Amino acid sequence: MSAPPSIRPYQGEDRDAVARMLADSDPWKTLGYTAQDWDGFLTVPLQGREGFVIETDGTAAGMALLRQRFLLGDYLELLVVAPSAQGTGLGGILLDHLETLVFARTKNLFVCVSDFNQKARQFYERHGYRKIGPIPNFLIQGSAEILMRKTSGPVRKS
Repeated sequence: MSAPPSIRPYQGEDRDAVARMLADSDPWKTLGYTAQDWDGFLTVPLQGREGFVIETDGTAAGMALLRQRFLLGDYLELLVVAPSAQGTGLGGILLDHLETLVFARTKNLFVCVSDFNQKARQFYERHGYRKIGPIPNFLIQGSAEILMRKTSGPVRKS
């Protein structure tokens, strides 16, 4: 019987494993990103971001990057689960962890999902995220990023 998954801060030693996860996953494959494209982005310190790794049996199986202070909330820049671990619930566990942190300090969590990435969009919708709108031609020509938000309520009460 394996140990339950654990979440810990991202470390520089995680970079190669996470870069491989990203290079092997959509939307990044469709967008043309390679493992080399992630080198600078994943270098510690994370330049104003918080990074978290979810592990199973001592091996990194997913990662999330969170940026604070975005449109009166926080922004989930990146959430990836290794292709071999997708569909096992690890993404939901990692997202729940992030939401606990975020909603303790602010009312909104935002994420962008590529319009062609229906699987990710359905994942976020199942977790209570709602579409705000498209950002056309943001990463590649002819495709849009869909801005989504989950909220715990308005920032101010009237």
